[in-house]
Amino acid sequence: MKKETVIIFTKFLLDFMYFAGIVVTLLLPVPGLLERVTALLDFHGYERRYTEIIVIYFMLGILAVLILGELRKMFRTVLAEDCFVKDNVVSLQRMGTYSFIIAVICLLRTVLYMTSAMLVLVLVFIVAGLFSKVLAFVFDKAVEYKLENDLTI
Repeated sequence: MKKETVIIFTKFLLDFMYFAGIVVTLLLPVPGLLERVTALLDFHGYERRYTEIIVIYFMLGILAVLILGELRKMFRTVLAEDCFVKDNVVSLQRMGTYSFIIAVICLLRTVLYMTSAMLVLVLVFIVAGLFSKVLAFVFDKAVEYKLENDLTI
């Protein structure tokens, strides 16, 4: 696959997920929408905790959109062919923090109703948070090396 094709596809995918995430998150509180979705998924028992579920998924949606926003910011530096900048270090740190918050919210959600999928999500977001934090340190070092190199030329 060509480099340009991968870049264009990734940009389209990030933009689509970002804007779709905003729309879905904003539509969560629409009365009756959750009932129709849960009926399609054959999930019963949500009625007792409707408000809590909406609040939890709304918070998770906001955090997911924030992560996608940071990815879009980072992707702009890829398109500009200038990846090793302090802004990307900050974005990676934020994405790690958002991932840890998502993991905590998912753990709290298990109090309302436990699913094995939610436990997998907790693990995924803990790993994603750790990965983002470590990558931020790597990018920070790369930025330092780049700045030193730029000064010597």
